[in-house]
Amino acid sequence: MAKGKELQKNLTHKWENVWEVLEEDEQKKVFEVGEGYKEFLDKGKTEREAAKEIIRIAEQNGYISIDEVIDKKIKPTPGMKIYANNKGKSIALFVIGKEKFEKGMHIVGSHIDAPRLDLKQFPLYEDSGLALCKTHYYGGIKKYQWVTLPLALHGVIIREDGEKIDINIGEDEKDPVFFITDLLPHLAKDQMQKKMDEGITGEGLNLLVGSIPYKDEEIDEKVKLNVLNILHEKYGIKEEDFTSAELEVVPAGKAKDVGIDRSMVGAYGQDDRACAYTSLRAILDVENPNKTAAALFVDKEEIGSVGNTGMESRFFENVVSELIALTEDNYSELIVKRALANSWVLSADTFGGFDPNYPDVLDKLNSPYIGKGVTLVKYTGARGKSGSNDANSEYLFKIRSIFNENDVVWQMGELGKVDQGGGGTIAYILANYGMEVVDCGVPLLSVHAPFEISSKADIYMTYKGYNAFYNA
Repeated sequence: MAKGKELQKNLTHKWENVWEVLEEDEQKKVFEVGEGYKEFLDKGKTEREAAKEIIRIAEQNGYISIDEVIDKKIKPTPGMKIYANNKGKSIALFVIGKEKFEKGMHIVGSHIDAPRLDLKQFPLYEDSGLALCKTHYYGGIKKYQWVTLPLALHGVIIREDGEKIDINIGEDEKDPVFFITDLLPHLAKDQMQKKMDEGITGEGLNLLVGSIPYKDEEIDEKVKLNVLNILHEKYGIKEEDFTSAELEVVPAGKAKDVGIDRSMVGAYGQDDRACAYTSLRAILDVENPNKTAAALFVDKEEIGSVGNTGMESRFFENVVSELIALTEDNYSELIVKRALANSWVLSADTFGGFDPNYPDVLDKLNSPYIGKGVTLVKYTGARGKSGSNDANSEYLFKIRSIFNENDVVWQMGELGKVDQGGGGTIAYILANYGMEVVDCGVPLLSVHAPFEISSKADIYMTYKGYNAFYNA
């Protein structure tokens, strides 16, 4: 019997529950990190706001803009902290390492966009005495989840005179909120017989914004005009200014503790700001790494990493080229290629945790679990690993070793059963440079919902894992 127990101990493995292995002082750290995380979520509900907050925090911690470095012809030296801002929507932070760039970097790459509703370019209209705004959903959402919620409006409008106006309506306690209506159950017989993805249509996600008519008997669309008049008085905007606007509809309200034990965080946008915050916090603790440490915060991941602020752009490659040109006496494109190809990457994204309410679509042996630490995902993709990076064994061993040596509680996972669906991250894009890449991040419940759930223990262990990676 004793021999059998010893064999079982040596040959079988069970993922640890973080809460069961934390020392008391480290448990306090978990809750402290959780408070900072909630504050970050509240301040960065859009990619623009998240980027602005990342820059604010970075500058507060001694980072300087690469534009300043270039203008003043400053030669980066080990330990120097530099950031690059790509159009206010994606950011890269660097801590210059002791080794030359061509030896590679340690990179953690996350995204700061999240599923949402965007206002259309001519959104405002009036119907039946109500003013509404047309929307176009962004990223993978379940449309029915966005009705009957208090909603806020965030974004920017460029006025006719060229002035940029920041919009944030619905977050302050005194602010109004917005709303998308749904049918009452008494009249929803036909709706309830439809498939879930057809019960609420994309064109039906119209935002309720007003109902008071403008007092003038000679005009039409009085409610619409009254809304425009209020906007004009407050912001100086006209209807045509909507054409040069980016206005995003997001759930109103702050991040909340979840559970009687306050062990979880509930909030909008945790995919992928859970990994953005933990990688930001991790790189802030890096001082003099051997290899240059880089934190990437990119846009447009939810729609394929496209555009000039997504990972498919040359932004990161260009910034690395600039840093090498500033650092090396004899710049060459070959050095840039070596720097990228020799780099190690954690593709920092969230994953669906095992949900006991929906066990049929999940592989219990291979799903990540809430509260069992940072998750390594060898491959993502759909069905036959389509669109996946699929990390190699040698690199997985290196990351596993780093985590074990630094007491990081970690687990392996994948996104659901093989034929159930799937998804992708920025991993394959970075791998195109020849980098070693594996997906690594926080498991969530209700991913892409207006209110997602994470474990504070997993947030902490993800931060701890990223920090160990940077310092390896």
